[in-house]
Amino acid sequence: MPVVYGMNHASAPQTVRERVAFAEPDIPEAVARLRRIAGVEEALILSTCNRTELTVCMKREQASTTLAGFLARERPITEEELERHCYLYSDDQAVRHVFRTAASLDSMVVGEAQILGQVKRAYALAGRAGSLGSVLDALYRRAIMVARKVRNETGIGRNPVSIAYAAVGLARDIFGGFEDTTVLIVGAGKMARLAAQHLIGHGVRTVLVANRSFQRADELARDLGGRAVPFDRLFQEMERADIVIASTSAPHTVIQRDDAQRLSRARRGRPIFFVDIAMPRDVDPGVNEVDNVYLYDLDDLQRVVRANQDGRREEVVTAEAIIEREADVFLAWIRSLQVAPTIVDLRRRLHDIAAHELARFHGRLGTLTSAQEDAVRQMAESLVNKLLHPPTLALKQAAAVDGGELRVRLIREIFGLESSVTAPLPADDEDGADAPPQPPGTSGKERG
Repeated sequence: MPVVYGMNHASAPQTVRERVAFAEPDIPEAVARLRRIAGVEEALILSTCNRTELTVCMKREQASTTLAGFLARERPITEEELERHCYLYSDDQAVRHVFRTAASLDSMVVGEAQILGQVKRAYALAGRAGSLGSVLDALYRRAIMVARKVRNETGIGRNPVSIAYAAVGLARDIFGGFEDTTVLIVGAGKMARLAAQHLIGHGVRTVLVANRSFQRADELARDLGGRAVPFDRLFQEMERADIVIASTSAPHTVIQRDDAQRLSRARRGRPIFFVDIAMPRDVDPGVNEVDNVYLYDLDDLQRVVRANQDGRREEVVTAEAIIEREADVFLAWIRSLQVAPTIVDLRRRLHDIAAHELARFHGRLGTLTSAQEDAVRQMAESLVNKLLHPPTLALKQAAAVDGGELRVRLIREIFGLESSVTAPLPADDEDGADAPPQPPGTSGKERG
């Protein structure tokens, strides 16, 4: 069964999280080292700005000490600090945690889309390192599928829940798309940068930056792939802009109602959207009274965020129900792995007995036609399959409840099988109730 050990934004401050984070180029070798530790059967490392987690297959009793020791050797942090800030999930909790993480229910901003891509990348890097086995491979393929299902069947990712995202959502309502829009940033504040990055991510291609310090404007413009403009040409450049993000440190308003009226005439009715995220405000509230000029300040954006948070809370309930159902299906499969080797051994044992008896009695039957030999062989196989069905069904039912350990031992003893094994399942060509289990939602050939 899987184990998850790590820390996230809720369990550790940024100063601690950044010390345990792995750079992406370092992950393949690190996860390979993790996999080579005694007792670790499979391994994956997920490392983002908000979390670092080790997912492994190993005995729970050894996990905390083993994984804390690994992190303390790999990163500049002590085992005592890890004990204060790390969590450990195993078995059912681990599966649900991986599913919730991929679906962004465990994120700082619930519903954000970035985490799914990060989970996919971690899965790919672990695969490249050769540290995945049948359990973690199936777990993360299933987690990616569940995350897509949550996003498709709920509205958890539709409504923005941050000031910057809210500004993007309102701008989209006004302009529809951003391909032909120009953004002008007035000032060089952190929130303005974030809002601009979100707009660029949604298709904005032209970004202008104006600041009283041209050097700072140029630095921000370079970071955003845009162009710095002199502050004394602010209103001339504003005539070309569709979205203005105001974020200066001025003690008074920078853009007045009269400025907006001149802009509206110069733009000949084309709408312009002001996002004022400065404190105190950069844009005179009277600007909102001018035709085709739209103004949203921090209070407006906060109201949008609060409304969207309420909406997302309702969607989270639906998302959690999806995850619970999918986790139950996956856990039933993973428990069935404990009985699968016995099912395979039992099938092999009874079919070997049937083949041996057919060979032993072959001489007593006299000369048979090929059709008669086929009929005898089919009769023996049918008899074996009918005998196999009840113990196979009993094993699978027990596995769904408690893993079937007691029933496995009993059946192995009754049928004279060798000691129980936990090796991966061999391929089986026969479908039906007596076949060993495959990961839920897969054909056994898919690669996510």
